[in-house]
Formats: sequence, C-alpha cells, structure tokens
Amino acid sequence: MTDLSTSERGAGYGPGSATPAPATPPAAWWEDFIDIFYAPSSVFARRANSGFAIPMLVVTLLVGGIFLANSGVLAPVFDAEFARGMAAAARKNPGLTPDAIERGRGIAMIFAKIGAFVFLPVGMLLTGLALWIVGKLFDSRQTLAAAIMVASFAFVPRVVEGVVNGVQGLLMDPASLNGRYRLSLGVARFFDPDVASPVLLAFVGRLDLFTIWVTVLLAIGLAVTGKISRQKAAAAAAIVWFVGALFPVLGALRQ
Repeated sequence: MTDLSTSERGAGYGPGSATPAPATPPAAWWEDFIDIFYAPSSVFARRANSGFAIPMLVVTLLVGGIFLANSGVLAPVFDAEFARGMAAAARKNPGLTPDAIERGRGIAMIFAKIGAFVFLPVGMLLTGLALWIVGKLFDSRQTLAAAIMVASFAFVPRVVEGVVNGVQGLLMDPASLNGRYRLSLGVARFFDPDVASPVLLAFVGRLDLFTIWVTVLLAIGLAVTGKISRQKAAAAAAIVWFVGALFPVLGALRQ
C-alpha cells in the first residue's frame, strides 16, 4: 500500500487523524428574539459585534404596531391623562377655551401615535449611551455600538408589555382606567392618579415588572459584552435604572 502524500496527511487524512467537526451555522436573527427570553447571554455574546439596527427596528415596529392596535381599547387611559394635563394647563392659563382644548386633544393623539415609532428608538439610543457611560465606571470594555445593541434587545419585554396592556384594556372596567399606571404590573397600579402625587407616581412607576426585566437584561448584556462581573454589571444597571427615573420625576415636578 502506498503512503499518503504530504498534502493528504496535512489535510487530515492520515492514520489517527480526527474528522473535522462541521461548522455550526450562525443563528438567524429571528432566533435572537426567542432566545432573549431564556438565553439572553447567548444572544448578547453572538451579537456583540453585529450592530444594533435590526433589533432596534424590529422592537420599534412591534411596539409601535401594538400601540396602534391598542389605541381604541386603551382610549380611556389617554383621555384621563389628557384631561389631567389640560386641567393643569387651565390653572396656569385660565383663558384656555374648550375649542382649544379639543384641538389640543387631536394634536396630542397624532403625536402619541407618531411618538410610538420615534421616541422608542430614541429611548433605546439614550439607554445604550447611559449603559456605556456608566459601564466605564466599572471597567467595562463594552463599545458604544454593543451597548445600544444590548439596550435594543433589552427592550424586547416592552413588546410583551404592549400585549399585556391590550388584554387588560379588554378585560378591565373602562372607568377604572383613569391613568397609565393602572395598567402597571407594579407598585404604581395601587395608587389613584387623581389623588396621588405625580412625583411619587413617576418614581414608583419604575418599580414595574417590565422595567425591572429590562434592567436585568441590561445587566446581563453589560456583563457579557463589557467583560465584567455580574455584580459590577448589576450595580451599573441599577444606576441606569435610577437615571431613567429622573426624567419622569423631573417632568412631574415641572407640572
């Protein structure tokens, strides 16, 4: 029997050589939106250098589409929030007429529908920026693009939140939907928005199942892409949560 050529031996055909394992095909993007619910570390690891455009676009379209679908059933929430806002405006401007209020209502509804597709990606960008900056305080090696990618995937629970809110709107008495926090799966749900302090509501509104879920995903993503410990990542994500609470609190203070 003739000896194998040098090239054949180098290719792994010689005696005792192991057959190379077939390469594992990369996961499809749609799998990421399933895996993020039970294997988020794997998603963040394989997408660390893949950019953030796809998850940001998908989450924006899904949340925005669900918001439009819920606009009818959740109209009592919008009406209650608008009425409170107009009452505050009328106290500052007694000359505000009913016609002006009605025109304002139409404009506010249009902006709310457009805002569902505009403010959400802005929120993901700002959350990613905050995560990147705070992460540097904990020796994170995360890039800004990776931080925004983490924030985009971390917002996937907002899709579930939109579905849950729609179901609640169908099942709850419309008279009880006198504020957006009445749909919260958290502490703020038990406060009457017509009586409670807006500042208090703005803060405890962050103690919500979906907001905490988003924060946990931010911590996991920072640990994976920033290559720091889970403890450091959790501390950084908690700071991002607190920074996020400042915006609604400051808005309530202005009112």
